[in-house]
Amino acid sequence: MISVVFPVYNERDNLAPLLAEVEATLDGVELEVIAVDDRSTDGSLQELRRLRSNHECLRVVSLQRHAGQSAAFAAGLELARGDPVVLMDADGQNDPADVKALLEILEEDPDCSAVVGYRVTRADSHWKRLQSRVANNLRNWLTGDRVRDTGCSLQVFRRAAVRGLVAFDGMHRFYPTLVRQAGGKVVEAPVSHRPRLRGRSKYGMWNRGLSALRDALGVRWLGKKALRYQSREETD
Repeated sequence: MISVVFPVYNERDNLAPLLAEVEATLDGVELEVIAVDDRSTDGSLQELRRLRSNHECLRVVSLQRHAGQSAAFAAGLELARGDPVVLMDADGQNDPADVKALLEILEEDPDCSAVVGYRVTRADSHWKRLQSRVANNLRNWLTGDRVRDTGCSLQVFRRAAVRGLVAFDGMHRFYPTLVRQAGGKVVEAPVSHRPRLRGRSKYGMWNRGLSALRDALGVRWLGKKALRYQSREETD
């Protein structure tokens, strides 16, 4: 089984098209789609309940309070029964057609823990692309890692690679680095990026700049404090 997890916050009009695309892309595969509603105010949860009646693969999860994208991803990962697990946004900008290529890379390399996308052509304004470039470089500099596109949510993981990670607010931006810090192998692969057709973006420079800096410092601390050892049981 493959699990697809996406957080939902005021994305009502994007849900039906996204679900249809995911099902078409992964047709013939045992599939579960876990949509985690983060206390939407636009009727997204009601729309998910409606869709669930016609889509057997859909599991609907609702958070008791608005807790953010990292919490929504974490809640979905906790409930995921499949392996591997696909993470993606619910706004329609990630193209489900890219999922198969990421899954193939993961399957071909048994040592690979995760395959993460990087957007080769951004369907965003010049200002938003500049913000992302600055934030990406700052995160990499602070964490000591090298991730080409920390803002791309389209990622595929072996379930064990993410289940043991320490959860914190903002962690979804650092999944590749956290997996590497835990000793996992991460491969990056190109993916497409589509314009948002419905709804409004939830992120901007001012509502995530300071928190991103704080989170990067925390991940850097975790990396320096991570336990690194090997052991074996003596049976002779």
